[in-house]
Amino acid sequence: MSTASPQPLVAEERASLTVVQAPRGTGTPARAGTPARADVTEGTADDAGRVRFDTDEFFGHQPASRTELPSPEPLLENLTRCVIEILAGARELDQVARWVSDEVYRNLLRRVVLSARARAVKGQVAARPAFTIGRITMCEPRDGVVEAVVMVHGRARSRAVALRLEGLDRRWRASAIHVL
Repeated sequence: MSTASPQPLVAEERASLTVVQAPRGTGTPARAGTPARADVTEGTADDAGRVRFDTDEFFGHQPASRTELPSPEPLLENLTRCVIEILAGARELDQVARWVSDEVYRNLLRRVVLSARARAVKGQVAARPAFTIGRITMCEPRDGVVEAVVMVHGRARSRAVALRLEGLDRRWRASAIHVL
């Protein structure tokens, strides 16, 4: 296998190239900083001889390294504040949709429904909770991933919010949020 960069396709080669979407999960995402153009020789051929590419490799979420990402502290604080207010019914869940993964969104939606039912049974109305953000403890288990615990102090009790942020497409995105 040569390490030389691929030569540009000539017009005849471009005309004969057919790109077919590969099944999901067969490829690995491209790393940040890699060229967007695919090397035709790296694709897999189907029975008709057409080259297959995994579209997620080029168009899916691309992991980002820590140097490409902003500081996570402001997002940790603001996301924690938003999640507490969402669970209290004072904020809409859709407001944090762009900062959380689909799985986190579904879990938060389930908890929002449960807390709304509990408030309805007790006859309570949704109110903005009074709390302060305490200490933030962070660790980075690998490049582009931050795991943190944010302490939230209310009038009656203190809670911990555990978050996992992953760098995707040069921005942080929460892949796990647990309110303890």
